[in-house]
Amino acid sequence: MKKIAKMLVAAGLLSMTGAALADKPVTLRVHHFLAANSNAQENIIEPWCNKIQEESQNRLQCQIYPAAQLGGTPAQFFDQARDGLVDIVWTIPTYASGRFTKTEAFELPWITQDAESGSKAFWEYVTEHATDEYKGVKPLFVHVHDGTLFHLKDKEIQTMEDLKGLKIRVPTRINSRVVELLGAVPVQMPHPQIPESLAKGVIDGATSPWEGTLAVKLNEVAKLHVDVPEGKGRLSNTTFLFGMNPQKYESLPADLKAVIDANSGLEMSGWAGREGFDNQRERFMDDARQYDGQFTTISPEEYERWVQVTEPIVGEWIKDVNAKGGNGEELYQKVIELTNKYQAQ
Repeated sequence: MKKIAKMLVAAGLLSMTGAALADKPVTLRVHHFLAANSNAQENIIEPWCNKIQEESQNRLQCQIYPAAQLGGTPAQFFDQARDGLVDIVWTIPTYASGRFTKTEAFELPWITQDAESGSKAFWEYVTEHATDEYKGVKPLFVHVHDGTLFHLKDKEIQTMEDLKGLKIRVPTRINSRVVELLGAVPVQMPHPQIPESLAKGVIDGATSPWEGTLAVKLNEVAKLHVDVPEGKGRLSNTTFLFGMNPQKYESLPADLKAVIDANSGLEMSGWAGREGFDNQRERFMDDARQYDGQFTTISPEEYERWVQVTEPIVGEWIKDVNAKGGNGEELYQKVIELTNKYQAQ
């Protein structure tokens, strides 16, 4: 009897220890490359972290590391999540040149009209047609912004000819090609360098979504903001990944996995686009107005000229996809179908 009693006590202690371990908070290390006061952290990353903390009753918590505090470049962040150096990353996968060719479809010109519908389309596209590019990382959600437009210091743009020879900062390979075909000279540089470079005349302008202006005080230098007609796709976009190390995810108990799952996927992708970009646009434009910013929209006829002159980009992308064994034409049609589908909703 004494032996049985000791066994029961031991079992009880083990059970209590297991319960204590199960209740111990799990801290997720979240790494991104922008500042702590950036729009991405304040309106996407922090709200997501607060949500999972609340829904897990404080058993899931985030430790956010902004400004690449854990080292590496944005092009290396995907591998940091894959290799378990961090638990979650928010990054731009296409910064890793040549590795996310299918993903680049959502960076093509004139594709997306708003961030929410574009992000939902992007999620369905990734999960149905580009999972091979995300091998080793578990996408929790993906998103795009609301599209780039031109921000210039003192050059007015009404037609394609006005762009000829202007030095324009660009963020991605596709955006660089768009600017080049429109007659300008693309210049790649980190986003925080734009205002100083613009002020010193190193560049004449930059392509950026409205979201990218306030963080670096671009509106204090760029006085002219050139957009496309309402309801039309913008110059290009940028793709974003909020991805998790799969082993970290699998190490969680089932109920905490369920919390992560409930805050992942299609709807969360749309939420990131809406809350991070669509719902923020007006305040970024208000900031430009406070600095006497002038707003210009090119004519519908001029817009069609821009679309026509940049048509080779789609063919180049299709060729790149085909060279890697994919069906570029079919994937491009899927992109159009998906963006139309979610824009209609």
